[in-house]
Amino acid sequence: ALSIVSLYVPSGSSSEERQQAKFRFMTEFRVHLARLGQDAAGKDGRQYLLCGDWNIAHKEIDLKNWRSNQKNSGFLPEERSWLDDVYGPLGFTDSFREVNPEPDQYTWWSNRGQAWAKNVGWRIDYEVLSPGLRGSVLGADICKTQRFSDHAPLTIDYDL
Repeated sequence: ALSIVSLYVPSGSSSEERQQAKFRFMTEFRVHLARLGQDAAGKDGRQYLLCGDWNIAHKEIDLKNWRSNQKNSGFLPEERSWLDDVYGPLGFTDSFREVNPEPDQYTWWSNRGQAWAKNVGWRIDYEVLSPGLRGSVLGADICKTQRFSDHAPLTIDYDL
């Protein structure tokens, strides 16, 4: 069985209070993710695909100006470490990076300056796979031929 989850991880960029709310969410959601990972390994074998705006760029490759953003929400060491835990001990997989190791692959751009035109972005939208779905990604694409909003559509093809 497969469950598809639509997820929005809170942004912490507007204030310290919002960042603390984001950290609280991450702490509570980690417990839930651990339970989902256990369910996926359990007797019903339910697998999960968690899609949405995670509001965290995981690695340096996932944002253009990583050096100047190390103290900004979305690229804080604590946030990145949390994703290390999700993709490490919890066993989930970043489906996009499973098949696309290339730099300059972003899903969000600021509305300031000419970030979209210059591709100065962040990859903060993910489709995250529970452990049993690892290896099922056939292809991944970020649609940048047209601008829909400050985010670009992420499409992943799976062999399920």
